[in-house]
Parts: sequence; C-alpha cells; structure tokens
Amino acid sequence: MLHCNYGCTCITVDTEETDLKCLSVLSFLRLFVDTGVALTPGECTVYDVGAISCFFGVSRRHMNIEHLATIKSESRLKHLLQRLPSYCPELMNELWMCINSTLPGVSRKSDGWVGLGCCELAISSECRRECRQASSKNDISKVCKKVTEVMGSLCCSYSGRHTTCREYCQAIFRTDSTPTVSQINAVKEYCQSHSAQLLSCVDNFTKSYPIRSPIDSLYCCDRAEATHCQEACRRILRTMSTEHEIMEGLIDECGSQPLPQEPMWQCFLGSAHPPSPPEEETPHPAKMDCAKLHCCSKANTSLCRPTELFRSCNVQSDQGAMNDIKLWSNGTIKMPFMNIPVLDIRKCLPDMWKAVACSLQIKPCHSKSRGSVICKSDCVDILTQCGDMKRFHEGQTPERICELLSPIDDPERCIPLHRYLTPSSLGDSIVEEVLHPCNPNPCPSNHLCQVNRKGCLDELSCQPHLCVPGCKLGEASEFLVQQDARIQVPTRTGPSGCHEVCSCGPSGRLENCLEMPCVDTNKPCIVGGQRKSHGTSFRMDCHTCSCFAGDAICSARECLSYDSSDQDRRHFTGLPCGCPDRFVPVCASNGRTYPSACVARCMGFKDHQFVFGLCRLSNPCAGKPCQRNQRCIPKYRVCLSDWSDCPQHECVGRPAACDKNSVEPACDTDGLLHASLCQLQQAGKNLAYMGHCQDACRKPRQVCGHNGETYNTVCEAFSDRVAVDYEGPCHAVGAMSDVAPDSACSVIPCPALSIPGCQPVTPPGACCPICASMLQILWNKEQMNTFSKVHTNQPVTVHDVLQVLRLHVSVPQCDVFGYLSIDHQLVVLIAPVEQQPTPLQIEACSKEAEKIDSLINYASPTLVSHVPLSAFLNSEIQTSSIHSSGGPGPSPLPPGLCFLLGLLMAAASVLQQV
Repeated sequence: MLHCNYGCTCITVDTEETDLKCLSVLSFLRLFVDTGVALTPGECTVYDVGAISCFFGVSRRHMNIEHLATIKSESRLKHLLQRLPSYCPELMNELWMCINSTLPGVSRKSDGWVGLGCCELAISSECRRECRQASSKNDISKVCKKVTEVMGSLCCSYSGRHTTCREYCQAIFRTDSTPTVSQINAVKEYCQSHSAQLLSCVDNFTKSYPIRSPIDSLYCCDRAEATHCQEACRRILRTMSTEHEIMEGLIDECGSQPLPQEPMWQCFLGSAHPPSPPEEETPHPAKMDCAKLHCCSKANTSLCRPTELFRSCNVQSDQGAMNDIKLWSNGTIKMPFMNIPVLDIRKCLPDMWKAVACSLQIKPCHSKSRGSVICKSDCVDILTQCGDMKRFHEGQTPERICELLSPIDDPERCIPLHRYLTPSSLGDSIVEEVLHPCNPNPCPSNHLCQVNRKGCLDELSCQPHLCVPGCKLGEASEFLVQQDARIQVPTRTGPSGCHEVCSCGPSGRLENCLEMPCVDTNKPCIVGGQRKSHGTSFRMDCHTCSCFAGDAICSARECLSYDSSDQDRRHFTGLPCGCPDRFVPVCASNGRTYPSACVARCMGFKDHQFVFGLCRLSNPCAGKPCQRNQRCIPKYRVCLSDWSDCPQHECVGRPAACDKNSVEPACDTDGLLHASLCQLQQAGKNLAYMGHCQDACRKPRQVCGHNGETYNTVCEAFSDRVAVDYEGPCHAVGAMSDVAPDSACSVIPCPALSIPGCQPVTPPGACCPICASMLQILWNKEQMNTFSKVHTNQPVTVHDVLQVLRLHVSVPQCDVFGYLSIDHQLVVLIAPVEQQPTPLQIEACSKEAEKIDSLINYASPTLVSHVPLSAFLNSEIQTSSIHSSGGPGPSPLPPGLCFLLGLLMAAASVLQQV
C-alpha cells in the first residue's frame, strides 16, 4: 500500500496489480493548474486503481470511468469531466492518460496541443472557441480570463450533478459586466435546494465585483503571507480598476492561484467581513511632518489605526473629559458608526463614566499596548448596568457593542478602569519624590525642553529644566529635535526603506541632508524554513534575533541546549566561544576591554588588533600624535562602527575665546571647577571628569565599572556614563547568563543595595547586582557604519548613544548608564540617582525603562528619528522591584564594604550633574 498526500485528502493506493507512484500532475491536470482552474479534491477517500473506479468520499457514489465512452449527452459528459478532479486523484496516472486520449476533440486534432481536449470545459463561449483554434496556452491567455474560469469553476463546482443549477451559475461568470439581478435570482431559485455553498460563493463574488472602489479591499492585502505579495496587492488595487485586471495582476505577482483556504483570496471572495469604512485618505503635503513619515510604512497595513490615541495629560484634555460627560448625560453616546443609548449617567455609575471619559481624553497607555482602549469586561459591565436596553436596536447587546469598541481584555493591552476608581496607593504624603520638569512644557514653541542634568554655576537660581533651540521636522510638525542633532527621515520620493540623514541647523530647519543607501524592506528572512518579515524579532535557542532586509541578525551569546551533557554544563562559562572565565584583559581596536584574548578573537579581532592591558590604563598620547601647536588630550571611547578608526585621543589647540553663555561644568585634575570644557582647555588644565567637583572624588579611589574598566574615582566612571560594579581595580569577569556559574566573582565584595528589599538585576559580565532597570539592545553594525560614513567618517560611540538616550528619560531622579557587553549587545541601565531612593523612584525608573524598551521594539519615530538610535533592532528588559517591608531585613554589611557604601552615597549627588 502506498500512502500519498493530496491537499487535505488522505489517499490509499492499491499497488498490487498496477505499478503506480506519487508523481506530478500529467498533461490534463497541468492544463488546469496553468490556466488557473481550481481543483477541489474530495474528503478522505479510498481508491481502488486495480478496478479503475473511483468512490467519492462523502456520498460514496460509484462512478465507473468506462461509462465515459458510452455517454451520448454532451452536457452530461461535460458535467462528469468537470467533476472528475473531485472524484479521482492526480496520482492515478494511467487513468488520466486514458481520459486525455478519449476527451472530445482529441481525435480530431491529435497532433495539436495537449489542452485541446479541455476546451469543452471552459465556461465562456469565447474561451471555448479560441481554445479549439489554439496551439498553446499562450494563444488563449488573453481571451480565457482567469477570474472567469477560476472563480466560475470554484463556485459552480458546488452544483454537483444538477446541470440546470450549473448552467445558471456559469452565466454569472460568462461576461465582464456586473451580474444582473435576474441572473442572481435565477441562481438562487435553481440552486437553493442543492448547495448553500454555491449560493454563498456566488453571493461573495457578486459583492466583491467592482461596484465599489478596489481600494475598499486594501485590508485583504495584509492577509497575504509573503511581503512582496502584500506590496503588489496594494499597488494593484490602487492602480487597476476592473476585476479582471486585478485578479490577473494578483495571480501573476503573488504566484498563487485563488484557493479558498488562502486567507488573502478568502478575504477577496468576501468570506471575511471588511472593517468599518476608513476615513478618506488625503495626500500628505511634502515636508509637512517628517517625523510622521516614519509611520507611513505602518499605515499601509490595517494594523495602523489613524484614530489611535496617545497620552495627553493637560488642562485641555481634562476639559474635554468634562465636555464628554455633559454630552453623554443627554442619554446617547454618539460614535462615528453607531449611537449607544444609555440611562442617566449622573445616577448610574457616575464615577465609572468619569473614568471612561478621562481614559479617552487623558489617554493613559501601557508600554505593551500602544493604545488607550478600555478593557472589554469594563465595557460590558458598564453597558449592562447603564445601557438603555429599551432603545437598543434589534440585535444590539452590550457584548456585541463592546466587541466593536473594546475587543481586548488583556490588562497589558487595554486600560482597566479600576485604576481610576480607587485612591492612589501612594497616599497624599508623597511630596516631589518624582518630578517632571518638562510637563507642562515651560519652553517657547521653537525650543526643546530637556531635564537639566548639567547643573548650574549659581545653584540658587538653577532650574530643573533647560530650554534649548530646536528644529521642527516640518512646518506642521510638533516634533522637535535639538540643534546640531542628526536626524534620519524617510525620503519623500523614494520607495519604502529609503532615508536621508539631516542635521538641525541654527536656522531652526533641517539642512545638509545626505541620502543613505536604501534598505529592501520587502526582503524576508528564511529561518528554519519559516519566513520572517523585515523588522520582525524572534528567538533561536537563547539568541535574540531580528530580520533586517533579508539578513537574520542575532546576539552572540553562548547557549546551553537541553541535551547538553553534565560535563558540558560544568565547563560552561557563558562567555563567547566557551572561553575560560580568567581575567587577563586585552584592549581591542574598538576601545573596548575584553577579559581575555580568547574572547577578543571570538568577537572578530585579529591578534594585531588588540594589546594586553586595560584600555583606560593605556596612554593614547604617548606617541605624540598631535602637531606642535596642539595639545593631545586622552579621549577614551568605545566605537560601535568600524568603518573608520577609533582614536582614543583628541588634538586641540588653545581656544582664543569661549562662549560664556555655554554652561557645561567641568572639573580638572586639581579639583578646580570650570564653566565649560572650553574654558578648562583655555586654562591649560587636564580634565578629570565632567560635572561639578565632588569632595568624595578629590583623592583617587579606584572602582571597577560594569564595562570591565578601572576608573580612578566614582565621578570619573559616572562621567563616562558607566555605573560602578565594585570597589578596587577590575580583576574578574562575571556571568553572561543566568545559567552560567559565577565562580570568578565569588571573591568580589559587592556593595550593599541602595534600598533594602530591592529585587536587583545583574548586568551581563558584571559581578554585583544593582537596583536598576536594564535593557539589552540588539543593534545593526552595518547601519552604524553607514551613519559613520555620512558623518565625515566620524565613529559612532557608546557615549554618543547614551547621551541621546538620556534625552528620552523625563524624570531627573533617574539617569542613563551603559556599556558594550563582551558579546556586543548594548547594555543600558536606568538607575535612580538619589542617595537613598524611595520605592516610588525605583518604580519611576522602571517605567522610564519600559517606555524606552517599547519605543525600540515598536520602532517609534520618537526614537528612530535620532541617529544613531535608528540602528536599534530589538530590546529585552529587566526591571527591579521592591519587596514589601514585611520581608526579612537586610543582612549586616561586611566591615570592608562600609567605606565603599559611604563613598557611593557621597558621590551619588554627582549623578544629578554629570
């Protein structure tokens, strides 16, 4: 017995008498496939090839193929031939060879093309006539339209043996004109008692006939599996008008026949109901809002909702909520597509209605939801109690209404109203624990508000915010970027994936724009036999991956599989390439210190591209690289791009004059404060760190940063945007994953957590936990190199990225730190900067981290407009939380840690100013 698969049909072939194999479709079936005729096999059927007979799986009716030769009625013969693919499978090769030789027309022109015998099966008379005179399939392609033959074959095949029903059905498809009412009624009259499927199919086809605009069916394009088919579908529906052109174009571009089980074709046939009619689209004026151009690629899908709500916490929104309540008090909630009659909301759950109005106007959002829809259970509850059932339309129920308004009930993707019906758990005693200096916006319309993290020379008049000149991304845009910022915006004329990088000039406009190489956003990644679209993130083993223009970019972390042996687990270090966890540091050409030469080689560096020792303990000015009239200043940095060199020094001349309005406090190695770095250089001093001079950092006290570098003081580490791991020089490398052992860190005395009861995170490669939120970001090195090229070959550094990310943290009680991990992920920490942070401040930092994580994973224009943040592909987040006070108290500190804790607490104020 030979078992073969034929679509959804189970086939068992008896091969004892006939030597058959599962082969491709022979000439007769090839013609059907080539011309687009759908073959609809039956259900699970047993075929006895030895007897050359077929049994239809549903009705078990017997059909003897030998009877074909004795049938005199042409219509009866045509009917049986049209139904034959449903009765007999394609693998019955001898049967189909026999049928091919006995079809009408074959004997008359035996030397003609193989499809001649099928001409009588065509639905339209023009197609039959052209087919009889043809010599190849190309001769009939213009006359035999696929939409007629394909859909006609599909719908009319449901008529079974009822010839009259089939004839009236085929009449629907014989002309290019819209089916008439009499034709549709005739099909209903003669087919209603035979096949409900046929009526449904014909009804769906007539509804989809282009009486309405093809653009109304754009939502069906989203259901195509292939990205190129989605793009082609949208283009065809916008440029073609007739149903025939559209169907032919879709079949050619998508490379698939319109089978009813495929979601896109099912949608076009009308099986899936269209959404509510969208608002009329208007072309976006050029250069009106470059920030929103980033949304255009998302607007091509039905997932983009132009009325999606965004956060709006201001007086105007509060007034809007009050106005909503007044309107709803009239007894009817008026929606764009329905009216909802309600009882007197001033008496029926008034607080809940206020919460609904506030959620719609103030627009709270969750980092995973992107919207402000109230939860379905709340919607059903409030309409069940307060809906005026007497005035509901027929069939209108709270459940059906809420299925349209709020179909989601996941608390992470909708807004639960109970949050706004109970008093805050924080109580009224909280006074300025968390500030938002830029909300409401205190700056003029052409200035950008930023949290003041630099500090002021005059502390008495120091404001918590800065108003810096900015550029709007278009005349009608409200999106501002600071002066000198480099911004990536989509090109106005190029296809999707084409961008240009511009700078914000002194004029307040984007200028000096340079085009970047276009990215093929239609090219998918094939991973494990699965198709991943551009921009999709996924996991492979323990790796985080993202598809970018056909390339799967994955993290380089080491993985343990489920079938790893005990010996493998004992020797697993978690370091790249399974390198040992010995700390013999080397400094690579990208400015990053790696724990060993093994790790550096694993990450792609040749032996001549690294030297032994820590990067920050080397002297980049030792070789006198600068000219005589210039000073060499060490400028340690870790480069993310490798298109150009990564110099660790800077050659500067003594500035003749400095801008006295520029305030950027800098502390020199003598402990003296300067108003700016320019004035420090003008005085001929050496920079110790940026920010106000701190008493705790006057004397060198070495600390080890999370990046594996040794710093002379805590202030120096903070100035480099690196958080401290432990006291003393670096001499160990920590675990890179949760499953890796941390034996190398067992001798490291870790500082106490900043707040008792904190559930901390341990950054990869570090030894000690920290009470902060952590992002591990996957990024595109090719994009970083492109940004370096368009910026006069200046390298893109970790410090550059962190400085831009700081602009997106709106709470001054939290700040951004980070480093490049040894497996080349970007690790970002958002940590509280207070000496003793409160639980609310810890939570605020977690929310800021969730916000940035969401902006990265959703490729929000708020973030991807900024260079180099637009090279981010994916982010994974870990947040700290605070245990209840009823838990066990902290263990006593080891004596040696008391000094480090005091040092960190004394220096914590530097975080506000560095």
